Amino acid sequence: MTGKRQTLVNLIPMIFVFLWSTGFIAAKYALPFIEPFFFLFIRMVLSIAVFILLCLYFRADRLSPRQAGHQMVTGFLVHGAYLGGVFAAIKWGMPAGITAIVVGVQPVLTACLGWRFLGERLRPRQWLGLGLGLAGVVTVLLSTQRQEGVVLTWPAVLAAISALVGISLGTLYQKRFGGGTNLLAGSVWQYVSVALLMALMTWAFEVQEVVWDLQLILALGWLVLGISVTAILLLMYMIREGATAKVASYFYLVPPVASIEAWILFGESLSAVAIAAIAATVLGVYLVVRRV
Repeated sequence: MTGKRQTLVNLIPMIFVFLWSTGFIAAKYALPFIEPFFFLFIRMVLSIAVFILLCLYFRADRLSPRQAGHQMVTGFLVHGAYLGGVFAAIKWGMPAGITAIVVGVQPVLTACLGWRFLGERLRPRQWLGLGLGLAGVVTVLLSTQRQEGVVLTWPAVLAAISALVGISLGTLYQKRFGGGTNLLAGSVWQYVSVALLMALMTWAFEVQEVVWDLQLILALGWLVLGISVTAILLLMYMIREGATAKVASYFYLVPPVASIEAWILFGESLSAVAIAAIAATVLGVYLVVRRV
């Protein structure tokens, strides 16, 4: 591998973290103008169209029915259960900060499941890093969110837990059954399953009202091209090439980066405690992913 290509590969996790973190920012811009499940349905349909064009342009290999089925399961878990669960939890009254804390358990859960079912081994240093990262994420969120007077309902709690379990199981499922699958063709089938799920959810719970504001259009365009296309391709590449615990640990960096972005764009507070917690989170991820 050439030096330039190796440098690009090394930058992939950081590019992914930045792109994934902007999803929370773009959602904040978009959701005042559209219902969440209908928004996700439109996003998935547009993502399917983009990936079909990419498959045609790059002449991607077609998947066998078995491969397509596996990719639909991955899509249902990684995108459908995760995004649907997060949006539903917030819609049903759970504050975004608490939702992020619940989903923030994902790297630890993924590491435990990978150890149990894939035979992946973690050194004590890596377990320490996972714990340190989790503590950092929780501290960041608690220090930047006001949680007084919160009343959690069972539907919201179950939705958040479904998001946590979905993305954790989806990461392992893709690692186990997605090897050798063309990333472009696989993404088409992943989003097909999510589009079907979101069509059912919006039909059952929403009335599909939309205000086509420029802010919504720009946010939707970024979520499709920046995250549903670019970030997801990077995630699938990392899952294919690396251990699931290492890949999952990068999700610890998303809330701190999103907090910094919200501080810059929306003037949200970022205390000294939060800054220290961000440093602890970065250290925790470093302990997980460093090679020696």
